[in-house]
Amino acid sequence: MSFGKNLQHLRRMCGNITQETLAEKLIVSRQTISKWELDESTPEMDKAIELCGLFNCSLDNLFRIRR
Repeated sequence: MSFGKNLQHLRRMCGNITQETLAEKLIVSRQTISKWELDESTPEMDKAIELCGLFNCSLDNLFRIRR
């Protein structure tokens, strides 16, 4: 899975939080979350680390491409 698919999966596994809720927690727009999930962009390192904290995962788990 791509970063975007991994993010969607983690978001759904952790209480099925919405893009809007995640955006509020990270202080970004919902559109930013959407672009990440569509693999149109990736987060800055500080936001990636925040995502790992929110989802209790490693950067490797967040960004690893799984086949």
